[in-house]
Amino acid sequence: MIDFTPSRPRAIQAAAVRTASALRNVFPRLVATLSVTIALVATGLVLLPQAAQADTAPAAGLPETASTDVLPTVQINGVVWDQAIVGNTVYVAGEFTTARPAGAAEGVNTVPRANMLAYNLTTGVLINGFAPSFNAQVRSIAASPDGTKLYAGGNFTTVNGTNRYRVAALNASTGALITSFAPTVNGPVSTVGLSNGSLFIGGNFPSVKVGLVTSARVKLASFNAANGALLPWTPTPGDGTVQSLTVSPDGSKVAVGGSFTTFNGSGNPGYGLSLVDSTNGANLPLAANAQIRNGGAQSAILSLKGDADGFYGSGYHFGAGGNVEGSFQIDWSGQLKWVEDCHGDTYDIAPAGDVVYSASHKHYCGNIGTGGFPQTSPTWTFNRGTATTKFATGISKPDPYGYADHRGEPSPTLLNFFPDISAGSYTGKTQGAWSVEANSQYVLYGGEFPRVNNKPQQGLVRMAVKTIAPNLDGPRLSGAAMNPTLNSYARGTVGISWPGNTDRDNSRLTYKVYRG
Repeated sequence: MIDFTPSRPRAIQAAAVRTASALRNVFPRLVATLSVTIALVATGLVLLPQAAQADTAPAAGLPETASTDVLPTVQINGVVWDQAIVGNTVYVAGEFTTARPAGAAEGVNTVPRANMLAYNLTTGVLINGFAPSFNAQVRSIAASPDGTKLYAGGNFTTVNGTNRYRVAALNASTGALITSFAPTVNGPVSTVGLSNGSLFIGGNFPSVKVGLVTSARVKLASFNAANGALLPWTPTPGDGTVQSLTVSPDGSKVAVGGSFTTFNGSGNPGYGLSLVDSTNGANLPLAANAQIRNGGAQSAILSLKGDADGFYGSGYHFGAGGNVEGSFQIDWSGQLKWVEDCHGDTYDIAPAGDVVYSASHKHYCGNIGTGGFPQTSPTWTFNRGTATTKFATGISKPDPYGYADHRGEPSPTLLNFFPDISAGSYTGKTQGAWSVEANSQYVLYGGEFPRVNNKPQQGLVRMAVKTIAPNLDGPRLSGAAMNPTLNSYARGTVGISWPGNTDRDNSRLTYKVYRG
């Protein structure tokens, strides 16, 4: 938007309009509020500096995202795989050995934390009284509905010095083991989920053991959450592994994702994704599996989250075997609601209100129906934190780069939420965020990143909605970088231009030009 005072030279108006048009073409979906005041004085134009202040004001009909302000948060020295928000507490699981306060350099003011910690959601400060010790990484966590218990799955074999084989239950306040829950899982656990007193787990294991009895359970199992008794839930993925699962709000259905190519003997539904009965594990209708197909050695559905409107997933594919690198929503009857057809593997998603947040390394979103960012060349630009609407707004376009695409399918709008999450080195995969969680007030990213918005903040970061955020993460250019350029092509007139600006969490660009 260009704002002019009365009595303005036509050359000034024309230059400003041309600049605005160019910005709309280059940044069709960037979301920001920018106020730049330029004064025309006897000696030329000067930029009048103003404080940069984001307002996260979306276009009409679109939901607000969180602000991209980096809020001080406890840091870790490894990688975060999963997070859970319970009231005002955030539980964090991964592979790390220490925690330290926000602002502390690596190795400074550290305290031991063995693959799990908890911090205060509103302050970001580590909770001292919660310090369970796992001897190997924790991949997934889930809290009981009343918030008193925390269930964990991963690669560990001891917790707090006691044998616990890849699944465990903890007191959510103290981190102490719950002794009544002690099944053994004979292989790695990648994902856990809770509903109606049952704990569902998925991973890459052939059997489980409860007491002295070993039972065949292929990559999926379910236990009584109170006493660890094995339940008669026996779905059977084929090849590949289970990476993710989520349970419907009424507890009747379980959505399962991974790299398997068949499920209960079926390849459609059952290719990388299945919807099953929570009691007997039988396949349920899943028409969306005809469009969402990630399976085999080089693709998988990596994340699943659910709410009353359906379940949301994300994945990766490299070469043959898959067709989804972005995210999608499927209703609980199995029908596809939309697919976000961006390129760049998406590791996790989090629905919150009318927004779905993603953790990924997206490098192209141009074939979303309502528009998105282009792929830069020769060096790709990666957006590791993004957001879309939770509802469809357009129709996906054909892909120009030779990828499998979802042309003609409903797509959401890419919202203006672009925190700058840097790549890390801990896993050797050169990624940034692996986990995202959100509620009505906060968005939390976890991973292996060392910096966010060019500020040191390792492994964990909080962001908040504008009503509680500082709203200081404003336009990228300011001061001398926004100095205008003057050109006079006819006596008595002057043409002006200035650099195009962007904002991480606003798309409305307002330029005010005054004649002195």
